[in-house]
Amino acid sequence: MELSPADARRMRLRAHLLDGSALDPAQVVQRAVALQGQDLPAVLRAIAIRSRPGTSVQNVRAAFDRGELVRSWPMRGTLFATTPSHLAALLHFTADRLHRAASRRREQLGLDGTVVERARAVLQQSLAERSLLRSEALSLWQSAGIPTEAGRGYHLLAHFAIGGVMHWGPFDETGTEQRLTLSAAAAPEDPDAALAEVVRGYVAARGPVTEADLAWWTKLPRAVLRRAAASVDDLERVRIDGADAWVVGAQEVPQARGVTLVPAFDEWILGYGDRSLVASPRMLDALVPGNNGVFRPAVLVDGVVVGTWRQPRSKPVEVELVETVDAATRDEIDRAAEAWPHGV
Repeated sequence: MELSPADARRMRLRAHLLDGSALDPAQVVQRAVALQGQDLPAVLRAIAIRSRPGTSVQNVRAAFDRGELVRSWPMRGTLFATTPSHLAALLHFTADRLHRAASRRREQLGLDGTVVERARAVLQQSLAERSLLRSEALSLWQSAGIPTEAGRGYHLLAHFAIGGVMHWGPFDETGTEQRLTLSAAAAPEDPDAALAEVVRGYVAARGPVTEADLAWWTKLPRAVLRRAAASVDDLERVRIDGADAWVVGAQEVPQARGVTLVPAFDEWILGYGDRSLVASPRMLDALVPGNNGVFRPAVLVDGVVVGTWRQPRSKPVEVELVETVDAATRDEIDRAAEAWPHGV
């Protein structure tokens, strides 16, 4: 099936569930495997807009409180929202690579094997009794003579999360900060089947995608991913301007779509290694000002990013357009901004 760039964007819009779905928050994340989550308020909104109508950010928090969703560092040294089973499966394939990549930094911080094991013992003993806020974990380590300054505490937290010891789970009483909780999900009994499920979920929730996109997202070797993809029965090949890509199942191209708002760090942008299909170079510069790694919320028109938006506290959404749109589209953007239901 040969697709134009517009065709591919419209198929992606359908795959991303940006018009909502019949799914609850846990089902949305289960389907997608994982959603970019270094900005906690943003990922709560990313899940809410993909869920059934009426789903609020509080509904998404409740899924974390029930243990249906977790947040951790399963790939690329970046936080993701995922499910306990997907977290265990992803770490089965990525943990050793992530630990090796961080070993030099750990050495620079003076966190040798003895210090790390002491920190692990203190953390596990405390988490066996109750969940902990980040500040509480760092205070426990400081009291035990384990240094946490200059990034050491953050490094230890990520190290133990990648090692499958703990994850970010339920929210505190303010609803703004997650608590550290012991991880209980076991590694997959059938790793090949688990990786095939990851590949299928990635494609189903983002397709059409290229093999290069999948390799960038997981940071796993292409040969490994190619074998996993070959075992997914309903993976279909398409071509976008002559380049090979995947979708799940035979699909028709949807009709043109209107305006959509997505939160910061959304998978619409960060789910792909190559973002040129949805944003111009000028637009990408505006999404990440100064290339500082902080991705702003985006305004989409038929899948093309045309601007950014923000919502000052207790004020209406403010839109900043980068690409030119006609007057009717601008009116539609203003209506979408006014109707945004999920707060800051």
